[in-house]
Amino acid sequence: MSALPDPIWPVVVLAIIQAGDAVMCIKPVPFIAQCFEDVKFPRRHWWIMPPLKFAAAAGLILGIWLPYLGAVTCAALVLYFVVAIAMHIAARDFGRNLFLNATFMLLICVAVGVSSFIA
Repeated sequence: MSALPDPIWPVVVLAIIQAGDAVMCIKPVPFIAQCFEDVKFPRRHWWIMPPLKFAAAAGLILGIWLPYLGAVTCAALVLYFVVAIAMHIAARDFGRNLFLNATFMLLICVAVGVSSFIA
């Protein structure tokens, strides 16, 4: 396992994706709000998503210079999307949100982790 990412570009791309997702969660765009509702994520907790996603983006970027921070952040994102997939399955939400959003993002996070920190 590498303490710093190599190559760096997948980590930067994932950070940009997370920052964009955070912006879309500030006042959830309709498809994100629908996703939260479909998995029965309580509306009173929606506020935590933007800071969480901005923190992930920051952790990935800072991890370019701080040993292991990027790897730990990437691993946390993998866990986040595993939980998201479990929530979709528990809610019997087997549509676009499960396959296109959560599963695809899980695959991206795993790919970044393997390519930048393990391989």
